[in-house]
Amino acid sequence: MAIRIGLVKEVVAMAFDTVRGNKMRSFLTVLGVVIGITSIVGMTAMIRGFDQSLRDMIAALGPNTITVQRFGISSIAGGAEFKELMRRPNLSISDARALETQASLLQTVDIELGGGGPGTAFQRVFYRNQKTKAIIVFGTGEHFAEGTRIPVFAGRFFGGTEVQYRKNVVVLGNTAYQLLFAPYGIDPIGKLVRVGSERFEVIGVFDKRPAAGGFNLSQDDFVVIPWTAYQRIYGLKPTRFGPGGGGSFLPIQISVVPRDGVSTADAIADVQRVMRSRHGLKLDEPDDFDLQTQDSFLKLWDQISQGTFFALIVISSIALMVGGIGVMAIMSISVTERTREIGVRKALGARRAEILFQFLMEAAFLTSVGGLIGIALGAGIGYAVHLVSGFPISLPWWSFAIGIGFSASVGIFFGMYPAFKASRLDPIEALRYE
Repeated sequence: MAIRIGLVKEVVAMAFDTVRGNKMRSFLTVLGVVIGITSIVGMTAMIRGFDQSLRDMIAALGPNTITVQRFGISSIAGGAEFKELMRRPNLSISDARALETQASLLQTVDIELGGGGPGTAFQRVFYRNQKTKAIIVFGTGEHFAEGTRIPVFAGRFFGGTEVQYRKNVVVLGNTAYQLLFAPYGIDPIGKLVRVGSERFEVIGVFDKRPAAGGFNLSQDDFVVIPWTAYQRIYGLKPTRFGPGGGGSFLPIQISVVPRDGVSTADAIADVQRVMRSRHGLKLDEPDDFDLQTQDSFLKLWDQISQGTFFALIVISSIALMVGGIGVMAIMSISVTERTREIGVRKALGARRAEILFQFLMEAAFLTSVGGLIGIALGAGIGYAVHLVSGFPISLPWWSFAIGIGFSASVGIFFGMYPAFKASRLDPIEALRYE
């Protein structure tokens, strides 16, 4: 055992001397490995960070909230043709009223006007001599805050009476609050602001929402007013687009929350029953509306993230293969250069297995050094991106283990042929080699 440990130490020392004696050649040899491992570690850190941040944001929107839309991202991602989606009927206020009266498994039904699509109102918010950029104006019912789980950190949300009487009251998103009131230490509650050309009384302020992936995705760039006031001010005229105005879009969606103890699947079935009846669909006809839940968003994201990670592995594997071919070429040259050395070692009693082990260790050591450099570069790039943009990163221990394992495996795999070639050299012929 002591002899074998000593042999391993000697081989590692020889490998280190070989790398140190040919610095430029060694660097060029492992450059492909460095690039591949840097890609794996850096992109894994950012993908995992974005993944966890996005999941936290989706979870904050409410696990049992169901959104009824004319069509949503799941239909588009599922490959549905856009012209077919545009043939679907627009949702209406009457659809929401029908869900309130006919769906027995729902606790709340909330109308949302202005969802960021065509026809959405974008307005500046003014207070004294300060103003915001153009932000989204949402018209909703009194259950909006409950369904979206966005906390109100100052004031309150409006109630059913204010919705019924079309009151000009507004709850500010955090962006408007930070621009108009926070820098000056002003309490916004009770103040009058101008949203576009209309005056509103501020009755509440939303807390800051978590950002997907740490990006500033304008997730707080909105204000919320009663949907009845939205309808009075902005109307509900459909936005027409397409050749000859062939398509129209009403910015309406409906959010519902099941009663306590009712499963999401049962609530969805109840919503489908009412909506299909209203739209006159036959049993063999598909839904002409979309139902979105937290689970559906997560399933869609899982598909996207899996595809992204697979593409990363393919691209990184190409770089690792290029690096491996370089290792094979350099090790083959090294075998030729050290033919006499191999002959001497064999003449002194070195066995084939020991020669094979020596060259495999050199190849594995060479690529492992490249792997360590790649890990350091990948982690450094991830932290640099985080510091510059706020992009969240995650560096699990297994990403480092994968980097080292991949790099060593590349060295062993591509170093096998040169090592096998060295171990089979005839000692007499090797000693004669000039």
